[in-house]
Amino acid sequence: MEILSEETIAGLVDVLVRLVETAGAAIIFVGCVIAFVRFVVLGVRERRVASFVRVRLDLGRMLALGLEFQLASDILRTAVAPTLREIGELAAIAAIRTALNYFLAREIRQEREEIARDSEQRAQGGHLA
Repeated sequence: MEILSEETIAGLVDVLVRLVETAGAAIIFVGCVIAFVRFVVLGVRERRVASFVRVRLDLGRMLALGLEFQLASDILRTAVAPTLREIGELAAIAAIRTALNYFLAREIRQEREEIARDSEQRAQGGHLA
């Protein structure tokens, strides 16, 4: 006795894929909107390039999170009876998104280190260029 047919499971997974894709897109969109608003507010208030570093860091985190959701949806898409072609496409997509996440994470780490150095310089009485 079959509880759920492959067709039923595929339909359920398709709904999950759409939900996870939508969540990823929403995270990226919301992150962009928040970053843009913060960028404009800081641009009007401070007009210093250094003040935008935190905006870039936060946007980078949101992009990385959104990409993780997009990768999760791609993995879900191949969860039910994947073809060799679908597995190959998933591998390519996963490699691209993993590379994007790696470079985003590296940039975020570098920006954090720069912020820490700048804070340390200020604490020691130095000045920023």
